[in-house]
Amino acid sequence: MRIGANWGSLDQELLTRLMDENARSSSPRDAREVTREAMVQSALLSAERAEEIGLARDRIILSAKVSAVQDLIAVYVDLARRSDYALHLGLTEAGMGSKGIVASAAALSILLQRGIGDTIRISLTPEPGGDRTLEVKVAQELLQTMGFRVFVPLVAACPGCGRTTSTTFQELARDIQGFIHASMPQWKRSYPGVETLNVAVMGCIVNGPGESKHADIGISLPGTGEQPAAPVFIDGKKVATLRRFGQAGAGRTAAE
Repeated sequence: MRIGANWGSLDQELLTRLMDENARSSSPRDAREVTREAMVQSALLSAERAEEIGLARDRIILSAKVSAVQDLIAVYVDLARRSDYALHLGLTEAGMGSKGIVASAAALSILLQRGIGDTIRISLTPEPGGDRTLEVKVAQELLQTMGFRVFVPLVAACPGCGRTTSTTFQELARDIQGFIHASMPQWKRSYPGVETLNVAVMGCIVNGPGESKHADIGISLPGTGEQPAAPVFIDGKKVATLRRFGQAGAGRTAAE
Protein backbone atom coordinates (compact mmCIF):
# COMPACT_ATOMS: atom_id res chain seq x y z
CA MET A 1 0.00 0.00 0.00
CA ARG A 2 1.39 3.38 -0.98
CA ILE A 3 1.21 6.07 1.70
CA GLY A 4 2.02 9.60 0.63
CA ALA A 5 2.70 13.05 1.99
CA ASN A 6 1.88 15.97 -0.27
CA TRP A 7 3.81 19.27 -0.20
CA GLY A 8 0.69 21.13 -1.32
CA SER A 9 -1.68 19.66 1.25
CA LEU A 10 0.35 19.02 4.37
CA ASP A 11 -1.31 18.51 7.75
CA GLN A 12 -1.63 22.15 8.79
CA GLU A 13 -1.65 21.31 12.50
CA LEU A 14 1.67 19.49 12.15
CA LEU A 15 3.18 22.22 9.98
CA THR A 16 2.04 24.99 12.33
CA ARG A 17 3.46 23.20 15.34
CA LEU A 18 6.84 22.71 13.69
CA MET A 19 6.89 26.33 12.49
CA ASP A 20 6.11 27.56 16.02
CA GLU A 21 8.82 25.36 17.53
CA ASN A 22 11.26 26.65 14.93
CA ALA A 23 10.37 30.28 15.71
CA ARG A 24 11.14 29.72 19.39
CA SER A 25 14.47 28.06 18.61
CA SER A 26 17.71 29.89 19.37
CA SER A 27 18.89 29.03 15.84
CA PRO A 28 15.77 28.87 13.65
CA ARG A 29 15.93 27.10 10.32
CA ASP A 30 14.69 28.32 6.97
CA ALA A 31 10.93 27.86 6.53
CA ARG A 32 11.56 25.55 3.58
CA GLU A 33 13.64 23.24 5.76
CA VAL A 34 10.82 23.12 8.29
CA THR A 35 8.36 22.22 5.54
CA ARG A 36 10.67 19.40 4.45
CA GLU A 37 10.71 18.13 8.03
CA ALA A 38 6.92 18.28 8.09
CA MET A 39 6.83 16.16 4.93
CA VAL A 40 9.07 13.53 6.47
CA GLN A 41 7.18 13.44 9.77
CA SER A 42 3.81 13.31 8.00
CA ALA A 43 4.84 10.30 5.92
CA LEU A 44 6.34 8.44 8.90
CA LEU A 45 3.37 9.15 11.17
CA SER A 46 0.95 7.93 8.51
CA ALA A 47 2.95 4.72 8.10
CA GLU A 48 3.00 4.14 11.87
CA ARG A 49 -0.76 4.56 12.05
CA ALA A 50 -1.22 2.13 9.18
CA GLU A 51 0.82 -0.45 11.08
CA GLU A 52 -1.23 0.17 14.22
CA ILE A 53 -4.43 -0.80 12.41
CA GLY A 54 -2.86 -3.98 11.07
CA LEU A 55 -1.05 -3.24 7.81
CA ALA A 56 2.17 -5.24 7.58
CA ARG A 57 5.33 -3.13 7.47
CA ASP A 58 6.57 -4.85 4.32
CA ARG A 59 3.36 -3.86 2.53
CA ILE A 60 3.93 -0.15 3.03
CA ILE A 61 5.53 2.08 0.38
CA LEU A 62 6.15 5.74 1.24
CA SER A 63 5.72 8.45 -1.37
CA ALA A 64 6.53 12.16 -1.03
CA LYS A 65 4.79 14.39 -3.56
CA VAL A 66 7.20 17.25 -4.11
CA SER A 67 7.66 19.36 -7.26
CA ALA A 68 11.08 20.99 -6.61
CA VAL A 69 14.22 18.97 -7.30
CA GLN A 70 16.26 19.96 -4.23
CA ASP A 71 13.29 19.55 -1.90
CA LEU A 72 12.57 16.08 -3.27
CA ILE A 73 16.17 14.97 -2.80
CA ALA A 74 16.33 16.31 0.76
CA VAL A 75 13.02 14.72 1.79
CA TYR A 76 13.89 11.28 0.43
CA VAL A 77 17.40 11.31 1.87
CA ASP A 78 15.83 11.97 5.28
CA LEU A 79 13.17 9.29 4.81
CA ALA A 80 15.82 6.73 3.87
CA ARG A 81 17.97 7.71 6.87
CA ARG A 82 15.11 7.58 9.38
CA SER A 83 13.18 4.50 8.26
CA ASP A 84 13.41 1.23 6.39
CA TYR A 85 10.10 1.51 4.53
CA ALA A 86 10.11 0.96 0.77
CA LEU A 87 10.22 4.29 -1.07
CA HIS A 88 8.42 5.33 -4.25
CA LEU A 89 10.33 8.07 -6.11
CA GLY A 90 8.84 10.67 -8.41
CA LEU A 91 8.98 14.40 -9.03
CA THR A 92 5.37 15.57 -8.88
CA GLU A 93 4.16 18.08 -11.47
CA ALA A 94 7.52 17.95 -13.24
CA GLY A 95 6.15 19.86 -16.24
CA MET A 96 6.08 19.45 -20.01
CA GLY A 97 8.60 18.21 -22.55
CA SER A 98 12.31 18.47 -21.94
CA LYS A 99 11.86 20.53 -18.76
CA GLY A 100 9.88 17.75 -17.07
CA ILE A 101 12.23 15.03 -18.32
CA VAL A 102 15.39 16.84 -17.23
CA ALA A 103 13.99 17.76 -13.80
CA SER A 104 12.78 14.21 -13.14
CA ALA A 105 16.08 12.68 -14.28
CA ALA A 106 18.11 15.14 -12.20
CA ALA A 107 16.25 14.35 -8.99
CA LEU A 108 15.77 10.62 -9.39
CA SER A 109 19.26 9.84 -10.67
CA ILE A 110 20.87 11.39 -7.59
CA LEU A 111 18.66 9.36 -5.26
CA LEU A 112 19.01 6.12 -7.21
CA GLN A 113 22.79 6.49 -7.31
CA ARG A 114 22.73 6.67 -3.51
CA GLY A 115 20.72 3.46 -3.34
CA ILE A 116 17.52 5.27 -2.37
CA GLY A 117 14.25 4.19 -3.96
CA ASP A 118 12.42 0.95 -4.67
CA THR A 119 9.94 2.03 -7.35
CA ILE A 120 9.83 5.13 -9.55
CA ARG A 121 7.38 7.21 -11.55
CA ILE A 122 7.79 9.99 -14.09
CA SER A 123 5.06 12.66 -14.00
CA LEU A 124 4.96 14.67 -17.23
CA THR A 125 2.30 17.05 -18.51
CA PRO A 126 1.51 15.75 -22.01
CA GLU A 127 1.14 17.97 -25.04
CA PRO A 128 -2.52 18.39 -26.09
CA GLY A 129 -3.47 15.00 -27.45
CA GLY A 130 -0.03 13.68 -26.53
CA ASP A 131 0.96 10.13 -25.70
CA ARG A 132 0.93 9.36 -21.96
CA THR A 133 3.20 6.37 -22.53
CA LEU A 134 6.12 8.83 -22.77
CA GLU A 135 6.25 8.71 -18.95
CA VAL A 136 6.93 4.97 -19.06
CA LYS A 137 9.55 5.34 -21.79
CA VAL A 138 11.40 8.03 -19.83
CA ALA A 139 11.35 5.90 -16.67
CA GLN A 140 12.75 2.93 -18.56
CA GLU A 141 15.43 5.00 -20.28
CA LEU A 142 16.47 6.53 -16.96
CA LEU A 143 16.91 3.13 -15.32
CA GLN A 144 18.70 1.70 -18.37
CA THR A 145 20.98 4.71 -18.83
CA MET A 146 22.09 4.40 -15.21
CA GLY A 147 22.69 0.68 -15.61
CA PHE A 148 20.04 -0.57 -13.17
CA ARG A 149 17.69 -2.29 -15.63
CA VAL A 150 17.70 -3.30 -19.29
CA PHE A 151 14.59 -2.96 -21.46
CA VAL A 152 15.60 -2.44 -25.10
CA PRO A 153 18.83 -2.34 -27.13
CA LEU A 154 20.61 1.00 -26.95
CA VAL A 155 21.44 2.98 -30.08
CA ALA A 156 24.43 5.32 -29.65
CA ALA A 157 24.79 8.08 -32.22
CA CYS A 158 27.01 11.17 -32.44
CA PRO A 159 25.33 14.61 -32.39
CA GLY A 160 26.84 15.76 -35.67
CA CYS A 161 29.39 18.52 -36.33
CA GLY A 162 31.26 20.26 -39.14
CA ARG A 163 32.82 16.94 -40.13
CA THR A 164 29.51 15.36 -41.12
CA THR A 165 28.41 15.92 -44.70
CA SER A 166 24.70 15.19 -44.34
CA THR A 167 21.97 13.97 -42.03
CA THR A 168 22.39 10.39 -43.25
CA PHE A 169 23.75 9.09 -39.95
CA GLN A 170 20.96 10.83 -38.01
CA GLU A 171 18.30 9.35 -40.27
CA LEU A 172 19.93 5.94 -40.07
CA ALA A 173 20.08 6.10 -36.26
CA ARG A 174 16.43 7.15 -36.11
CA ASP A 175 15.33 4.39 -38.48
CA ILE A 176 17.34 1.73 -36.63
CA GLN A 177 15.95 2.82 -33.27
CA GLY A 178 12.40 2.77 -34.62
CA PHE A 179 12.94 -0.67 -36.17
CA ILE A 180 14.33 -2.03 -32.89
CA HIS A 181 11.38 -0.78 -30.85
CA ALA A 182 8.90 -2.19 -33.37
CA SER A 183 10.69 -5.54 -33.47
CA MET A 184 11.22 -6.02 -29.71
CA PRO A 185 7.99 -7.99 -28.99
CA GLN A 186 9.02 -10.68 -31.49
CA TRP A 187 12.73 -10.50 -30.70
CA LYS A 188 12.14 -11.04 -26.97
CA ARG A 189 10.34 -14.29 -27.76
CA SER A 190 12.96 -15.49 -30.24
CA TYR A 191 16.24 -14.11 -28.86
CA PRO A 192 16.58 -14.16 -25.06
CA GLY A 193 18.82 -11.33 -23.86
CA VAL A 194 18.38 -9.22 -27.01
CA GLU A 195 17.58 -6.19 -24.82
CA THR A 196 21.27 -5.98 -23.86
CA LEU A 197 22.35 -5.36 -27.48
CA ASN A 198 24.30 -2.14 -28.13
CA VAL A 199 24.22 -0.48 -31.56
CA ALA A 200 26.32 2.49 -32.72
CA VAL A 201 25.71 4.75 -35.72
CA MET A 202 28.52 7.28 -36.10
CA GLY A 203 28.89 10.15 -38.58
CA CYS A 204 32.63 10.40 -39.28
CA ILE A 205 35.97 8.66 -38.98
CA VAL A 206 37.30 10.57 -35.93
CA ASN A 207 35.38 8.83 -33.14
CA GLY A 208 33.30 6.53 -35.29
CA PRO A 209 35.47 3.39 -35.47
CA GLY A 210 36.31 3.50 -31.76
CA GLU A 211 32.68 3.88 -30.72
CA SER A 212 31.56 1.25 -33.23
CA LYS A 213 34.09 -1.26 -31.90
CA HIS A 214 32.65 -0.91 -28.40
CA ALA A 215 29.15 -1.73 -29.64
CA ASP A 216 27.80 -5.15 -30.53
CA ILE A 217 26.97 -3.80 -33.99
CA GLY A 218 28.42 -0.51 -35.23
CA ILE A 219 28.83 1.51 -38.40
CA SER A 220 30.99 4.60 -39.01
CA LEU A 221 29.76 6.68 -41.93
CA PRO A 222 32.14 8.96 -43.89
CA GLY A 223 32.36 12.62 -42.92
CA THR A 224 33.58 15.76 -44.67
CA GLY A 225 36.65 15.11 -46.83
CA GLU A 226 36.68 11.37 -46.08
CA GLN A 227 36.65 8.53 -48.54
CA PRO A 228 33.09 7.30 -49.32
CA ALA A 229 33.54 4.24 -47.11
CA ALA A 230 31.68 3.07 -44.02
CA PRO A 231 33.29 0.29 -41.95
CA VAL A 232 30.87 -2.05 -40.20
CA PHE A 233 31.84 -3.76 -36.93
CA ILE A 234 30.34 -6.74 -35.12
CA ASP A 235 31.61 -7.55 -31.62
CA GLY A 236 34.55 -5.18 -32.14
CA LYS A 237 35.73 -6.72 -35.41
CA LYS A 238 35.36 -5.14 -38.83
CA VAL A 239 33.25 -7.45 -40.97
CA ALA A 240 32.60 -5.24 -44.00
CA THR A 241 33.19 -1.85 -45.56
CA LEU A 242 30.34 -0.22 -47.44
CA ARG A 243 31.40 2.03 -50.33
CA ARG A 244 29.27 4.42 -52.37
CA PHE A 245 30.06 5.38 -55.95
CA GLY A 246 28.59 8.16 -58.08
CA GLN A 247 26.55 11.21 -57.11
CA ALA A 248 24.42 11.25 -53.97
CA GLY A 249 21.07 9.64 -54.59
CA ALA A 250 22.16 8.25 -57.96
CA GLY A 251 25.04 6.02 -57.08
CA ARG A 252 25.31 2.45 -55.98
CA THR A 253 26.54 0.86 -52.76
CA ALA A 254 28.95 -2.05 -52.57
CA ALA A 255 30.27 -4.07 -49.66
CA GLU A 256 33.66 -5.61 -49.38
